[in-house]
Amino acid sequence: MRHRKSGIKLNRTSSHREAMFRNMVTSLLKHERIKTTDIKAKELRKWADHLITLAKRGDLHARRQALSIVREKNIVHKLFEEAGEKFGKSSGGYTRITKLGRRPGDAAPVSLIELIVAEKAEKKATKKKKAKPKAEKKADKPVEKPSAPVVEKIEEKPEEPEFAVEAKEEAPEDKAEAKAPGPDTEAEESTGDTPSDLEEDKKS
Repeated sequence: MRHRKSGIKLNRTSSHREAMFRNMVTSLLKHERIKTTDIKAKELRKWADHLITLAKRGDLHARRQALSIVREKNIVHKLFEEAGEKFGKSSGGYTRITKLGRRPGDAAPVSLIELIVAEKAEKKATKKKKAKPKAEKKADKPVEKPSAPVVEKIEEKPEEPEFAVEAKEEAPEDKAEAKAPGPDTEAEESTGDTPSDLEEDKKS
């Protein structure tokens, strides 16, 4: 019975197996996703979760433990700087395994293992409008009075008095009478004598 013996052997020695998983976890943290067989992906998940837990702890001892596993120093430093923002307050489940089918050649089942980055929940500040009672709503609205119809004022011209019209009508008749020659005027024109001369002739 295999008590207290976790992990799989994969037909490799312990040194070979450890070196292989160190390389794989380094590649996973560098590229954030790699493709491998199902069995290796399930075993690699333990290594990745352990390293991310160390990075979230963030002290010097945890950094030295991570450097003993990961091959590249700059990847460890980057992981320790970004672990709090990327993985948030979750205490596990940092990886996702997706099955892709079988590999051509040996028909081995292949999976994609990738890191799960916690999305930042951006809370939009939305102000809740308080519902006013109906009475207040009616009071707030100004009552619009119906506008009176616009009546256009027509300017009436002042009527001329009747006597002025009659005077105007009579004026041309007077002129015509004045121009019409009478018998006296004809006599005066024919003789060429003035009325004073005629009176002197009568007296004589």
